[in-house]
Amino acid sequence: MNLLYAGLSDASIARQLDVGHRTVQRRVQRLMEQLQANGRVALGARAQELGLLRPRRRERAVVTGDVDVAGDHGVGRPFSQR
Repeated sequence: MNLLYAGLSDASIARQLDVGHRTVQRRVQRLMEQLQANGRVALGARAQELGLLRPRRRERAVVTGDVDVAGDHGVGRPFSQR
């Protein structure tokens, strides 16, 4: 759910979780059915309403420490500080 909320595509989520693309599609579909959401955006909003998402740290996605949604990609900083 957190990967989906972070805006990753099904293919990216599949790579992160080491599962097939179709598996992610089925899981997203099932989550939409269970939470009665009409689409991915509605699913994210519903998950947030229900408190199903982990809190985000600063401007980084909840995925892993190497995903930088701020867009600076750590340029000019040592790797340990990215």
